Amino acid sequence: MSEATAVLERDVAAMQALLLKQRASFTAELPVSAAVRKDRLRRALKLVLEHKDGFVRALSDDFGHRSAEQSLVTDIMASVKPLKHALKHLDQWMRPERRKLDFPLGLLGAKAMVEYQPKGVVGVIAPWNFPVNLTFAPLANILAAGNRALIKPSEFTPATSDLMKRAFTQYFDEAEIAVILGGPEIGRAFSELPFDHLIFTGATAIGRHVMAAAARNLVPVTLELGGKSPTIIGRSADIAQATERVAMGKLMNAGQICLAPDYLLVPAEKENSVIEGLRQATARMYPTMLANDDYTSVISKRHRDRLEAHIEDARAKGAEIIEVNPANEDFSRQNTNKMPLTLIRNPTDAMTVMQEEIFGPVLPVMRYDSIDEAIAYVNGRDRPLGLYWFGTDAAEERRVLDRTISGGVTINDVLFHVSAEDLPFGGIGPAGMGNYHGLDGFRTFSHAKAIYRQPKMDLAGLAGFKPPYGERTRKALARELKA
Repeated sequence: MSEATAVLERDVAAMQALLLKQRASFTAELPVSAAVRKDRLRRALKLVLEHKDGFVRALSDDFGHRSAEQSLVTDIMASVKPLKHALKHLDQWMRPERRKLDFPLGLLGAKAMVEYQPKGVVGVIAPWNFPVNLTFAPLANILAAGNRALIKPSEFTPATSDLMKRAFTQYFDEAEIAVILGGPEIGRAFSELPFDHLIFTGATAIGRHVMAAAARNLVPVTLELGGKSPTIIGRSADIAQATERVAMGKLMNAGQICLAPDYLLVPAEKENSVIEGLRQATARMYPTMLANDDYTSVISKRHRDRLEAHIEDARAKGAEIIEVNPANEDFSRQNTNKMPLTLIRNPTDAMTVMQEEIFGPVLPVMRYDSIDEAIAYVNGRDRPLGLYWFGTDAAEERRVLDRTISGGVTINDVLFHVSAEDLPFGGIGPAGMGNYHGLDGFRTFSHAKAIYRQPKMDLAGLAGFKPPYGERTRKALARELKA
């Protein structure tokens, strides 16, 4: 056995032992009171706030450069909000629900309830693009539901992952929450553990492997994946407003967002106006880019090379490439992997940029003649995680909502539906399965236990469903089996 294999086996054995330790501790604690859940949520909140500056520095180190203000908004504030939301609503979420019974059971004293019970130990596989938020947002629901958690952060953000491990050790016993560090082999072994639930956020291709691994132990999964989220600019849209909001969403985190607008569908006669609006909006927000602390870097040279390959493939296949570079800076001379916004005009389905999720500051712009043509294009592809429509035409808005299927929708902006704590967040089809945030997340990580309480009265006998069967049985069946 090689040394590397021996180390991997040791690490896997340690993960398995941690899972068993958490499950034993969880079982011993049952039932998990509201007070215990709130204490864990408060400790998680304190952890984020105490280490916010450290997380911001670590994120910038991992990215080569990342806007401090952006990190405070998208990773720190976006972690604080779901934790506070869970604390505020936990008592309400935990209340048993009274359910109705078919006539005449309720009249005769029977009762039906649903109690939301914690599942046990939840595995969390977090991505590199928002590594703090996409750990703590699901964790808010996981802890509110009364569970323990094992967390596997991304190896592509090592400084952030190391700080996260140290911070959790400071605030939580490993029997409550533990962080597992490691590369792809550890990640693969992690996804094979017999969790009570597993949530994975990341690429669709990896999500398929995670789901297959979880299936071996029949572990329920929540998959938050991605895909090519379309943005439809309606003819009634305010072009200046729409392009500013699209540019803001596309350039946030340098486009490295699962919900980023992946391509634009614009009325043919408004294409030039849309492109000019994107130019102007970018220049207002980022008059310079290379030395601009507000503008984040692509995370690595490998990802920058991937994005540049998309651009060159589109150029070779006939697209017009429009680089939006307000200060005409030389991006070939830099110590980071920053990229300007690059628009792809006249894209076709033969181009890789229209086949794969972009995950960077590259934006194809497609023309359409009728809204039904735009809708048909969206429906001809995998269902996206997000869909965006701009306009004031209520009938067209309704048609887009009714005729397309996506994980979520933001109207007259991009991304914002993910920030609403009381809306479920999740994908559909290749964009993912299941959802979390707010009450929906609490229920995702809870087991809805059905409880039926029978009165002293012999209801089966009264209803005619107890042997020996006779006339009462026949009458009851005749009554129940009528159309």
